[in-house]
Amino acid sequence: MTTDSFGPTLTVGERDSELNDRLTEELIAFNTDATGAADRGTFSVKVTDEAGELVGGLAAWTWGGLCGIELLWVRDDSRRDGWGSSLLHAAEAEARRRGCDRVAVSSFTFQAPGFYERHGYAETGRTLGIPGGHADVHLFKSLETGAQSGRS
Repeated sequence: MTTDSFGPTLTVGERDSELNDRLTEELIAFNTDATGAADRGTFSVKVTDEAGELVGGLAAWTWGGLCGIELLWVRDDSRRDGWGSSLLHAAEAEARRRGCDRVAVSSFTFQAPGFYERHGYAETGRTLGIPGGHADVHLFKSLETGAQSGRS
């Protein structure tokens, strides 16, 4: 789609990795200028079995004293073995080591919000209707005292 043959061009298409990288770079610069927080990082935690196969894993980011859990998954045959808790505890310890004092995560209602609540996370909000009649549940935990912070 073109807005003007002599001016800027607006294009819609599939995800553009180069564009995504540029947007990330620009937003990091803007956010750093706006907040002074430049301590961005990422980390992962994983569990493998004796054969080297993935049992489960967690991916997270850190910035400005906050740890954001992006992904946490444990394979079906290992979900009752405590690996989810082990991954979460290891991530919280790493977040503390990196200077974070709080953690945020979201989980759809058909996934595991109850799991996070059992680990001291408090619901701070929901995005309704995604997908269908489900919701995306936003959760938060303070790492300083283990205290929860609810809706503000």
